[in-house]
Amino acid sequence: MDSSGLEAVFLANRDALLRFIRSLGAADAAEDLLHELWVRIQTAPSGPIASPLSYLYRMANNLMLDRHRAARQAEKRDRAWTEATGGPSLDRSEEPSAERVVIARQEAALAEAALQSVGDRAARIFRRHRIDGVEQRAVAAEFGVSLSTVEGDLRKAYRAMIDAKRRYDS
Repeated sequence: MDSSGLEAVFLANRDALLRFIRSLGAADAAEDLLHELWVRIQTAPSGPIASPLSYLYRMANNLMLDRHRAARQAEKRDRAWTEATGGPSLDRSEEPSAERVVIARQEAALAEAALQSVGDRAARIFRRHRIDGVEQRAVAAEFGVSLSTVEGDLRKAYRAMIDAKRRYDS
């Protein structure tokens, strides 16, 4: 069977192959692995294959084995790096330095001042949308304004924040 025949078998059994990959523990990566299987089929040398469906299942299983080995190697590498560089230490705090805390407070104060410069409603709309994650339509309904008003207030707030960042960086 040539690669185009293998592609036809793949396409006919795509859902079953996807279920198989998920059953091996791929979870969210199952679609990515199925795509990788497709790419490998595309680049595989053509030639007769006695049992194409079994061949595809074996390829999928091998992809999962490769993924597992790579994850295990990455874990070993990360562990070795942590040990080599000292990793989390009892004599060193995980908390930011006092200097970093002061800088962060200055940046926050500058951002707050920039936000207050655009007006109370625009500042509240910015916070509801960007910080609380509320959609613009919901913010418009909550504040009793149109969607274009929310968009305009957000543009003002974004502009003020960008200007504040530029001033801070220079």
